[in-house]
Amino acid sequence: MRFDYHMHTPLCRHAVGHPRDYVAQGISVGLQEIGFSDHNPMPVSFDDWRMAPDELPAYVQLVQEAREDFPDFPIRLGLECDFIPGYETHLRHLATCADFDYLIGAVHYIRDDWDVDNPHKRNLWRELPLEEVWKRYFALYTQAASSGLFDFLAHPDLVKKFGDRPSGDLKPYYEECLNAAADCHVALELNTAGLRKDVAEIYPSREFLEMAHARNIPILINSDAHAPAEVGLNFDQALDLARSVGYTQLPVLKNEKNSIPL
Repeated sequence: MRFDYHMHTPLCRHAVGHPRDYVAQGISVGLQEIGFSDHNPMPVSFDDWRMAPDELPAYVQLVQEAREDFPDFPIRLGLECDFIPGYETHLRHLATCADFDYLIGAVHYIRDDWDVDNPHKRNLWRELPLEEVWKRYFALYTQAASSGLFDFLAHPDLVKKFGDRPSGDLKPYYEECLNAAADCHVALELNTAGLRKDVAEIYPSREFLEMAHARNIPILINSDAHAPAEVGLNFDQALDLARSVGYTQLPVLKNEKNSIPL
């Protein structure tokens, strides 16, 4: 069984295609279950790459239309939720606003005006040493893992998107957030979108994944698709990576089985 639980819709302003197009592509590449998880609305304006608060019903309706078009294919409803300290109550409220199957936690912002994966904010990288950017990112990821708000966490080392890495051993950046994920029993995502970015590497790195496996942290494989053609893309490469570090099972969300063989 293969599934893809991280996909977007045009409501995020940087994706294309109706959800039904993503479902059709998923079926064509052999997926047996999918889920949509567009960026969560925020109560204040942070950026221009998420749905507005009053568009949440439209998002739910788009997914429902896909379900009606493919009544025999499992289609899950989720949200990719930014972890930003101070907005935990907002996320708890969002979780009650629809019949969500899961919430994905993500860190994009290391401060209110700086989403580290935004190519239009590259000038801000000159304001802090690279080591400090990474330190802040993973400190927030640790808080997200410890929050209890999420079913799994997205693209763990998104901060590497543009290929910027501190010199030396990177393990100290990873350890605290991995310990938190293990302690709080939250799964992590193996996200193939990194292969389509400047870094040209799956999120997270092999070293990060090895450390996660050593802590028995479950992983899911997702595409983070923003276009139908990206659904299930490079999953064979992700599966090979997961197997090569020792993973033998994947958890399944909202399923009578807790996991399936890799």
